[in-house]
Amino acid sequence: MTHVRSATIHDLDALTELLDGYRQFYQQPSDIQAARDFLRQRFGQADSRILVSEGVDGALTGFVQLYPGVSTVGLNARWTLNDLFVLPECREKGTGRALMEAATQLAREHGVARLILMTQVENERAQHLYESLGWQRNTAFYGYLLDVNA
Repeated sequence: MTHVRSATIHDLDALTELLDGYRQFYQQPSDIQAARDFLRQRFGQADSRILVSEGVDGALTGFVQLYPGVSTVGLNARWTLNDLFVLPECREKGTGRALMEAATQLAREHGVARLILMTQVENERAQHLYESLGWQRNTAFYGYLLDVNA
């Protein structure tokens, strides 16, 4: 069974490796130091919530990262589930589901009205997981991106 808990600064080394693996999944070059700096900044600014999963040996097997936001239309809080990653050898064992369920529970505990996420069109495995947990594909809005550094 997968154990999920809030990440702490003591998880920095193992979480750095997970984040680097996540970035590589999205075709980014490995950069351990940048991943470490990014996570250190998240912990320092406390601007995201990170949950981690642990195997029976206590080693981290995955993480989910949530960023708080608000909805002006809904006049309530919403969180963006920005990142979900599970080590390849731990997939198909309920780890992703446990992380997603823990994220939902954490949102409920904090009075968050809505969780939102985006995923790649090709990431059918993740889409199947999300839909099996009751997430609904947004067909009412288009998503747009602007690279301001271009």
